[in-house]
Amino acid sequence: MMQFNFFLKLLKESFRDLIPIIIVILFFQLAIIQVIPDEWLNTTIGLGIVGIGLAIFLQGLEIGVFPVGEGLARDFAKSGWTSWILIFGFLIGFGTTIAEPALAVIADKAASISSGRIDATVLRFVVAGSVGLAILLGVFRIIKGHPIHYYIIAGYIIVVTVTFFAPAEIIGLSYDLGGVTTSTVTVPLVAALGIGLASNIKGRNPVIDGFGLIAFASLTPMIFVQVYGIAVYNLVDAQNVATIVVKAAVSSPTDITDKSVFYGILSVIKDVIPILVIIMFFQYGVLKKTIENLKTVFLGFTLVIVGLYAFILGLEMGLFSLGETMAYQLTKSDSVMMIYAFAFSIGFSTTMAEPALMAIAKKAKDISDGKINDFALRLFVAFGVASGIALGAFRIVDGGHIHYYIIVGYLIVIILTFIAPKYIIPIAYDSGGVTTSTVTVPLVAALGIGLATNIPGRSPLIDGFGLIAFASLFPMITVMAYGILIEKLEVKSDTQIEKENLLHDNIIDADNMSLATVKIDGTSTRHSFELEFSAVVIIVPNERRFDAIEAAKNVGASGVTVIPAEGIGFENMTNIYRRSFEHNESLLLFLLPEYLVNDVVKSIIHSLDLTTTGKGVAFAFPLTHMKGISLSKEDIFKEQAYQINLNKEQGESNETSKNINRS
Repeated sequence: MMQFNFFLKLLKESFRDLIPIIIVILFFQLAIIQVIPDEWLNTTIGLGIVGIGLAIFLQGLEIGVFPVGEGLARDFAKSGWTSWILIFGFLIGFGTTIAEPALAVIADKAASISSGRIDATVLRFVVAGSVGLAILLGVFRIIKGHPIHYYIIAGYIIVVTVTFFAPAEIIGLSYDLGGVTTSTVTVPLVAALGIGLASNIKGRNPVIDGFGLIAFASLTPMIFVQVYGIAVYNLVDAQNVATIVVKAAVSSPTDITDKSVFYGILSVIKDVIPILVIIMFFQYGVLKKTIENLKTVFLGFTLVIVGLYAFILGLEMGLFSLGETMAYQLTKSDSVMMIYAFAFSIGFSTTMAEPALMAIAKKAKDISDGKINDFALRLFVAFGVASGIALGAFRIVDGGHIHYYIIVGYLIVIILTFIAPKYIIPIAYDSGGVTTSTVTVPLVAALGIGLATNIPGRSPLIDGFGLIAFASLFPMITVMAYGILIEKLEVKSDTQIEKENLLHDNIIDADNMSLATVKIDGTSTRHSFELEFSAVVIIVPNERRFDAIEAAKNVGASGVTVIPAEGIGFENMTNIYRRSFEHNESLLLFLLPEYLVNDVVKSIIHSLDLTTTGKGVAFAFPLTHMKGISLSKEDIFKEQAYQINLNKEQGESNETSKNINRS
């Protein structure tokens, strides 16, 4: 029943996320193009299937992919087998990329562009190998604890440097390949691996260290493909090959038949099988450990397959063809502003519905204790994608060289890296890799090729590609801006909010003498609470007073009152008036919340050896009518938690006593 309720929640959120796409399509189709599409019923049904498939897919991730990925990472971290972890990372990257359908399509186009110089199969192996190396490098970074921006900045420098030597025919494609190699299934598993490792390696932070693997997988293909392009263009002669036509085409909606459903599911299974084989080999062959809740995990992977197929089927039932038709019609119009508006709108709406982004955003929210809002993060990513695609469309219309735009974008990213809070940087880098997947790529590719085909002087082979690169770059900028905004607005985590709510709920009349009235550090207000306080009194020789104060400070005491004191012993004294008093001792008075009393007294008596050879006295007594003391919110929260636990323990103790008496 709980799983069903969770599914209903996901279903509601999925349809909510489809609303932007529906609004964009309706507006441009009815208000701008002013044509009612012939297959509007197919599109409507397709959107319904997309919503249901998306919910099924996300539920499968939660019960199958995420637990397995984090479990493997946990077991690898405990085993300490660094070499096996690196091999696992490489194989996950390589195995999932080599089976990526989008990569096969682009590889064929690359072969055509190069007049046969580039071999499609070799290119796929180059890209898959680069992604495998990227995951291996990312895992190595987590193990070593190196800051991610050193790797990323070095990668950007290499990309830009290689770009100046790469042939023009390969630059746009190499940039686009950085965005299409991270599939919808790969992204959640890779994210789970990174977060799992960072959570189980001592000294690593899952927010700062756990993200970033996807960023590496988006960066390395750009380098390796350009290097491969330089090699073949200098060493291999052009050949007469069958031309693969690359043009802005208007596809037809998919017809649903038993055969198409069977082959569609089979295609998705083929993409998932390499992941399952690698997982099973390492789980049973290397770690020699069974998977916990195996039936639930397989159910999760089954839901991922079914949900992903339903999602793709719904898109193909009219939405892709409708989007391509709209892009084609707009590129033939005279208004470039409408083209930019469509590029922005379609980028924003499709990104909001991207399954991989939803998975990453949810993980970011969970491990940041709610400080990062998943919906807000997706909004900023979607705005970045929309801005990038709009700028990319302008680049095609204007005829500028893509690498100048990319270089400026990288410089902005590098500058923001040193300004943005550390916890947002890896998430920002990963955002560039998860935004160009199942939904976005087909519509964006259709728009780019359509523009380059219909604008005089533009080549669809050289100018038509590159929009995906813009869609991958700009989310990094907007997500870092989101992190800076979080800090400026002082957005708090769920734990911090809970503490403040605890304070707020306990604001009571300050004149009530049975309550303690305290001043909250950092504010000008005073509040009254049901808090317990005690006075801790320490009497020590003057020369030891600083030792006692330091011992109290080390365990949380925030202040002390030091009073000069005189002391004498009465033994062997016949006349006290013949004794002169000297200020040879100090009385230290600490006013403390109850939860600190034991810690402070223990720390002082151990530091000064009061119970063995040391000189001095320590004692404590409870206080009433406490007014005017200043405490931090953390102190108040801890004191109330201490009182709750104390009352609970006393209740259990009383219940035990009653049971003993009955027996």
